Amino acid sequence: MKSSRFVAGVVALLVVVPCLGDALCKATAEPPPAKEITLDLGGGVKMELVLIPAGEFMMGDAAGDFDEVPVHKVTITRPFFLGKYEVTQEQWKAIMGTDAGRHKGASNPVERVSWHDCQALINKLNEKFGRPGVEFSLPTEAQWEYACRAGTTTRWSFGDDKASAGEYAWWDRNAGYRTKPVGQKKPNAWGLYDMHGNVWEWCADRYGEDYYKRSPRADPTGPTKGSSRVLRGGSYSYDNPKHFRCAFRYKDRPDRANDHHGFRVARTVAP
Repeated sequence: MKSSRFVAGVVALLVVVPCLGDALCKATAEPPPAKEITLDLGGGVKMELVLIPAGEFMMGDAAGDFDEVPVHKVTITRPFFLGKYEVTQEQWKAIMGTDAGRHKGASNPVERVSWHDCQALINKLNEKFGRPGVEFSLPTEAQWEYACRAGTTTRWSFGDDKASAGEYAWWDRNAGYRTKPVGQKKPNAWGLYDMHGNVWEWCADRYGEDYYKRSPRADPTGPTKGSSRVLRGGSYSYDNPKHFRCAFRYKDRPDRANDHHGFRVARTVAP
């Protein structure tokens, strides 16, 4: 009897131990992605990106504008990285070799860039830092709102009280009608700065005013046709906080560049 129990125990160990070993080996070979990554752009210029987890959120605002309804559940099925800050003028120059922007300042967000200009910078990032499974892009509109909300369901990432706007956003009431250096206001809960105000941020998607009525639930990428592209986040020149709500949508032609338009970059997580 004792002998049979001993044999059974040995068999169990032979089954269990290799499984534990495989799990440990897998964890060693595939560590979780870093919560932040930093790109060395040269000349002492860096670009920081924050890991955004996969998850679900309610996209839109029932009390918002006509193109923000219906409010609908969206699933972001894969984690991704997103710029901790809007792309700055010194980052633009380090990558593109040219100056851009009306409101000069190395740490000010680059502006006067079109959607097509953003693609040119992204192409250079992919040439330098991309590899199989790792690709830079503009965030989709859904990724942008998901990251802006950072797990909240309120009108702004800081709550429903616009009285707190000045702590998180550069806008008409405090910016002096110009951009400000990135990262000077409080971040949202996921460590992203200037998601409200400073400059409008280009997204990857085409704009469709009724797109929410037919948007897929998982990883929507916008309509397949349309002459305009989406911008999010508001800017220094707007005097109503409603324009930098999490759900507020704006659009412009992809070839148009003015001193309100900037962007931040997204990056896939290596498989």
